[in-house]
Amino acid sequence: MKHTDYHDVTLEKFAGEGAKGAGIRWLVGERDGAENFAMRMIELEPGGHSPCHSHPGEHEIFVWRGSGELMVDGKNYILEPGIAAFVPEGIEHQFRNPGEQTLEFICVIPLNK
Repeated sequence: MKHTDYHDVTLEKFAGEGAKGAGIRWLVGERDGAENFAMRMIELEPGGHSPCHSHPGEHEIFVWRGSGELMVDGKNYILEPGIAAFVPEGIEHQFRNPGEQTLEFICVIPLNK
């Protein structure tokens, strides 16, 4: 069992090449006893972005605050509060924040992929 305010979870900056102004809060994961899925809060500062990447395992996202773009296979999709999106595994994608406030979204991923 875990019960916490997401602001109390450490914001870890994205490591690696291709990321700018991007951070992640591991809200629920393996260290909490989760066996199937991890829930994360992704935060992109204004002008920030994730690396353009693909990986095993799908993403389910839900936008909480701010606005931005999800680039998938060369197409841009608008992200704003209330939008949900699905990114299948193995598909190249990138999250961007061209806006003026921090973009925050929940991202759920399968564990052990």
